[in-house]
Parts: sequence; C-alpha cells; structure tokens
Amino acid sequence: MKSDKLVPGAILVLLGVVFLLDNFHVINFDWMNILYLWPIFLIMGGISLVFAGNRSPLATILKLAVVIGCFALLVFGNFGKRYHFWPNAWTFHSDDYNDDNDSDDSDTTNTDQGVVKIGGDKTFRESYSADIKHARLNISGGGTIYNLADSTADLFSAQTQELYGKYTFNHSKDDSVYVLNLNLKNNKGFHFDSNDRKNNKADIKLNTNPVWDIDVTTGATDLNFDLSKFKIKTLSLKGGAASFDVKLGAPVGSTNVEVSTGASEVIISVPKDAACRITSNTGLSSNEFAGFSKKSDNDYETDGFDAAKNRILIHMSGGISDFKVNRY
Repeated sequence: MKSDKLVPGAILVLLGVVFLLDNFHVINFDWMNILYLWPIFLIMGGISLVFAGNRSPLATILKLAVVIGCFALLVFGNFGKRYHFWPNAWTFHSDDYNDDNDSDDSDTTNTDQGVVKIGGDKTFRESYSADIKHARLNISGGGTIYNLADSTADLFSAQTQELYGKYTFNHSKDDSVYVLNLNLKNNKGFHFDSNDRKNNKADIKLNTNPVWDIDVTTGATDLNFDLSKFKIKTLSLKGGAASFDVKLGAPVGSTNVEVSTGASEVIISVPKDAACRITSNTGLSSNEFAGFSKKSDNDYETDGFDAAKNRILIHMSGGISDFKVNRY
C-alpha cells in the first residue's frame, strides 16, 4: 500500500470498526463527540500531508499512532452535553440589532461597537377558562433554554430571560383549539458564543386540564420538559444541534411523538406501564431503547403493545444524533 493512502485507509477501517462495535453494543459510542472533536480530523489530515513523501518506518508508525490516538479520544472521550462549534471569543454585534418592532426596548445600551443588549426579563400569561378543552403550544427559536415542569391556574405562563434576541407571545383560536405561540426572535447580529443559550431562557407553565399539542421548532437549544402531569396528544420536536430531555405521562388515547433532528441528544422517558412503539429512521445515529423488543430493523415495542387501548407512538429521524428512550 502506498504511504499516501495509509491515513485515509486507516480512518475508513477504524470508522467501520466503531460502527460495528456500536451496533452490536460492544461499545457505547457518543456520536456527539464527532461534532465536539471535529478538529482531530484536521490533525489526521495534516499529519498525512506532512509525511506524504516520507515512506520510512518511523513516519508510518507516527501516522498510524496519530490516527489511532485520535480515534481512541473519539470513542472513549466523555465530554457531557457540549455543543461548542465555534470559539467563545467569536462574537459580532450588529449596529442594526433593533428593528422597527424593537425600538421600544429599554434594556439596551449604546457603545462604540453598536447596540449591545444588556438583557431583560418578561412574563407572559394567558388566562384559563373552563371551555378550553384542547390547546396547542407552538415554540420556535434557538440559542436558548426551555424548561417546562410546573402547572399553573392560568392556561399558560412563561417567565423569560433574554440577552440575544427577543421573546414574543401571541394567541389565536383555530376552530375549537386554543393556539399559543412563543417565539424567540433572533437579532440581526452574529453570536457564535457557546454560552448564548445560557443567557436566553424560558420557564414555561401549563394548565393540566386541557389536552395539549406541543410543537417545538428550534436550533441550538437545551430543552427540559417534564410532561408527566399533562395530557399530551401530540409532541413534535424539530432541532439542529440541540439537547432534548422529555418525560411523558400516561398516553391520551394514542399519544404521538415526532422527533426530527440533525445532530442532537434526545432522551425520552415513558411510564413503565404504558404501551409504546418506536419507529426509528436515524441514519448514523446511536439508539438505546431499554425495555423494548426489536420487531424489525426500525421498529421496537413494549410487551403487550398490540392489545393496549392507550398507546405512545414515537417516530425518530435524524442524522448524527444520540437517541434514548427510557421507561420509569
């Protein structure tokens, strides 16, 4: 084998080995490491170029050692929930931050670098009435943290904290469904600070009486929803480099959960006594479905699913993500 093909060949072989070992559960590979440690592929490519014309045994050993060492870091590294794609210092604040709709903000200050938002808090509320039987909550906007666990006597309430961007809230009625929209409107500047999402936060509370449909469309986001006390009919999670941690309660008839992600970590917890089916179309993603029986290449079920009256149906699709479904 020519020496200039050694590194690409070794990378392909090691990738194949990692895929096989993970598929057979010999190792538990965290796919998010690829996104967090992507510069190591530059290192491997650079070493290959530096020693491209050197066919000595020492150069060959060095190239192989770098490739194996980098893959060991990928496979065995444990870096938690980190999604740092850009350096912390790379932050740009646009002079055009405030558009016409934002001109009344009082939480900004002028500097010689433009308009920089200091931050602010808001409270959104929507009153509950007994005739509201079915409600839909639409959430959009990335670069933030969404928390939902507590209930409220109102139909909806949210306490928000914002630094980059601006939360907006509105409501409408679609036939018999009460529709609530919470949106984080990003500013016109570029903010690649990995701590941005920590500076934007929304703590949400819902009323337990209505049946809820929840639709979340977001980018880089940490979402923590404990929905165990709520009646959830449908739940849709769409995100890019996000972290979704959701706890469901008893199903309402057929509770449908749709998850579509790019490169995310998704953890869904379902009750032990709930009948549940998972359909996965997850590409290079890692799947861990404890307590489920595999029915086909893409289908997993709990025992007694076919005979159950109330069910949870979960469909997962994604590129390079880490999917887990737990039973509690």
